[in-house]
Amino acid sequence: MIRVDVSRRQILAPDGKLVGEMPALGPDTLRDMYRIMVLARTFDQRALNLQRQGRIGTFAPAAGQEASQVGAVFAMRRDEWLFPTYRSHPAMLAHGMPLDRLFLYPMAHPLGGVAPPGVAIYSVAISIAAHLPHAAGAAWASRIRRESKGFVALFGDGATSEGDFHEAMNFAGVFRAPLVFLCENNGWAISVPREHQTASETIAQKAVAYGFGGEVVDGNDVLAVYQATSEALERARAGEGPTLIEAQTYRLGPHTTADDPTRYRKPEELTEAERIDPILRLRLFLEGRDLWSEKEEAALRAEAQESVRAAYQKAQETPPMALGDLVPYVYAEVPPYLAAEREEMNGWRV
Repeated sequence: MIRVDVSRRQILAPDGKLVGEMPALGPDTLRDMYRIMVLARTFDQRALNLQRQGRIGTFAPAAGQEASQVGAVFAMRRDEWLFPTYRSHPAMLAHGMPLDRLFLYPMAHPLGGVAPPGVAIYSVAISIAAHLPHAAGAAWASRIRRESKGFVALFGDGATSEGDFHEAMNFAGVFRAPLVFLCENNGWAISVPREHQTASETIAQKAVAYGFGGEVVDGNDVLAVYQATSEALERARAGEGPTLIEAQTYRLGPHTTADDPTRYRKPEELTEAERIDPILRLRLFLEGRDLWSEKEEAALRAEAQESVRAAYQKAQETPPMALGDLVPYVYAEVPPYLAAEREEMNGWRV
């Protein structure tokens, strides 16, 4: 039976109080979630400043969406593949992407889009929803191999208006691909509000048309996202097919550094969003359970600043690549004409 729950799962209220069933997570895991969310926000702020200084290229801030990404990744095994977008650096960080490579991406270095060996992260998708058919195909291949493995693909509410979204959903439903479609509904696709994006009451209910279940969760509640994704991944690993999760969250900053959100968003929206900040929510919860202190907070903030500073320094010191080295990322066997061009380009650097 297809089940779509649009009641909006929530475990932590904005004040940090427990209002739902607590998942089986130990204190160390809860603190690790918080540390990564703070580190991701620190990276976000530093990258935004660096772009304004002209030191890196266009950047898409993820501030406000840390819970929807970190909660999902904590539900994954390390060998399970994450399919990110250009705003997925909190998820990529949580899944093992080094901080310096996150800097290399907006610095236009080829290594910025390549995960190190052993890190199961697909290349970053810039074209909206273009990675979703790839995620469906990879998940289907895993099912054919009889692997007990789940896949997670992140995307925004704007992606649900793209053909690739519907094609991937249809394919995954037909072939029962072990894929979790996780839509980070932050309310805005650049300047297009959610109500102009779809007439559906929710995005989650779109799963019904493709023969599988969906659910709405509070995307600023890291525990709710973790719990919903864990359940979806368990079903995926068991051969029960895909799930669509709509994580309702909010983008605190601009769509990218080329955007001015004050032209289309009301100031009171941001005030409300700051009240439900996912990092503040988890901190209040930890403090309420005597799992966090002011001393630990100060140490974490200082450590995060230093980690981000060192990562940017390492990124700056990364040697440029030979232009010809880009070819192997496209072809398994390089065609003769490209081999000749590659030889000619080997003296050029990028």
